Amino acid sequence: MNPAPTPEELRERLDRLVARISEACSAASLSPDRVALLAVSKTFEPTAVVRAWQLGLSHFGENYVQEAVTKREAVEQALQAVGEDLSVARPLWHLIGPLQSNKTQAVADHFDWVHTVDRLKIAQRLADQRHPGLEPLQVCLQVNLSGEASKSGVDPAEALELAHAVAALAEQSGRIQLRGLMTIPEATEDGLLLRARFNALRALKRAINAELLRSSDLIVPTPLDVLSMGMSSDLEHAIGASDPDGVTWIRVGSALFGARA
Repeated sequence: MNPAPTPEELRERLDRLVARISEACSAASLSPDRVALLAVSKTFEPTAVVRAWQLGLSHFGENYVQEAVTKREAVEQALQAVGEDLSVARPLWHLIGPLQSNKTQAVADHFDWVHTVDRLKIAQRLADQRHPGLEPLQVCLQVNLSGEASKSGVDPAEALELAHAVAALAEQSGRIQLRGLMTIPEATEDGLLLRARFNALRALKRAINAELLRSSDLIVPTPLDVLSMGMSSDLEHAIGASDPDGVTWIRVGSALFGARA
């Protein structure tokens, strides 16, 4: 695993990151409370999460299921050892990497959010395997806006059908909740293209909400309110395309924890 940054390094990076987010929100005339920071802790040792938690961060993103399960246990043990009462508040874990069907049980048991549901089979397994004593698992549908074969995600043309099916499943089971959409655009320095991708995700969310709310066979308690988009290198473009009536999760790793070996 990559070593944790020192508390001083982490504080300095977090201050710079908060300033970037604040400046981007100001440029977009967007309230800062419309942007949430997801600290991507994948490949970093548990100490990195503990130090980030002590600086006030509470949401952590992981790509690899088994790494996250092991890390969660180590982090919670470390926080309890320094006197943190996890019955009041605890770190919340987001899966932001591809999810295979043979890993859904571990995700249903140990995660709070899943950003990468791209087919009904995965959503069904998560709903079936989520323990009824846990809070509903918060789910985003991953959309492959760039059409890259190397990337997971539902085709935009099929996103409405999948959203309707997952929303119906959530209503029936009560163990998952459909919250929004996620995308990972192609790696590019073309800012106009990035902004276009993020704007397309925002438009898709609005279109899905309109259709779900019109559906006569579905009770949608709340419209989709989340866009999961933007990383260390492109967060300004994502914030510029954010929806003022929802929340955008900015998934940031290297700008916070440092470069990965």
